[in-house]
Amino acid sequence: MKWYKAILVCACYVATLAAVYFVHVRYALVDVVFYAALEDAAIALALVAAALFAVRWFALFSAFEKTQLVVICALVGYALAISVPTVLDRSLSFYMLEKLQQRGGGIRYSAFETIFTQEYAKEHQLVDLRLTEQLKSGTVRIDDGCVQLTPKGEALATFSSWFRRNLLPRQRLIMGQYSDKLTAPFPVGAAGSDALCHH
Repeated sequence: MKWYKAILVCACYVATLAAVYFVHVRYALVDVVFYAALEDAAIALALVAAALFAVRWFALFSAFEKTQLVVICALVGYALAISVPTVLDRSLSFYMLEKLQQRGGGIRYSAFETIFTQEYAKEHQLVDLRLTEQLKSGTVRIDDGCVQLTPKGEALATFSSWFRRNLLPRQRLIMGQYSDKLTAPFPVGAAGSDALCHH
């Protein structure tokens, strides 16, 4: 009987999260999709946890078991926040599938680079959207039209660069060939001086 009610608690959490998320994205302001999804997960978790500890129907669970269920629901909420709205919002792979569908199901391979560089960035307001996310995350600031790293952004960029060089696949399949090119994608000495801020 406990396992049945435990599954029911998790199902109730997912249903509550879906309802909270739907109301949020339809009727409220959203700064960053991922953060909003995390907020929704936390709101749903608070509602379900309150019911779990207050409703007599769940009295067969000990306080420890109820806490475990709350932790499980929190992990489910975090996984869903990353795996569904955030991935769909940011995914170039899903964009490619939608773009193929928009163009009748097929696009010449040679046209993809132009589509990604000219259409994707414009259609998804990619620069403004990602800069908004970084501003809200506190990793960059904009001073007099110059986008600059904050200490937090510097630390994250250092970690990201180290992880890319040391812990990404050395033999990654890219269009039929295995390569380590993505472990160091930035050309040495190509800083792009025309884009630097001048003070």
